[in-house]
Amino acid sequence: MTASIRLSNLVTRSLKGRAAAHRAMAKSALFADSSASVRLRKYNSHIEKAQQLEARALNAVSGKGGAA
Repeated sequence: MTASIRLSNLVTRSLKGRAAAHRAMAKSALFADSSASVRLRKYNSHIEKAQQLEARALNAVSGKGGAA
C-alpha cells in the first residue's frame, strides 16, 4: 500500500511539473520573435497541454487512473 501511494505521489508531481513547464513555454511563446499568429498558436498549444496534464494529475490523485 505504501509503495503505491509513493508511486502515485511521484506520478502526480511529475505531471504537475510538466504542466508547469508547458505554462512557462506558453508564456515564452508570447514573446518569441515570430508573427502574432504563430505566437498565439504556440501559446494555445502549450496551455492546452498543461491543462491536459493537470487533469491527469487530478485523476491520479482521486484514484481514477489516467497517470500512464
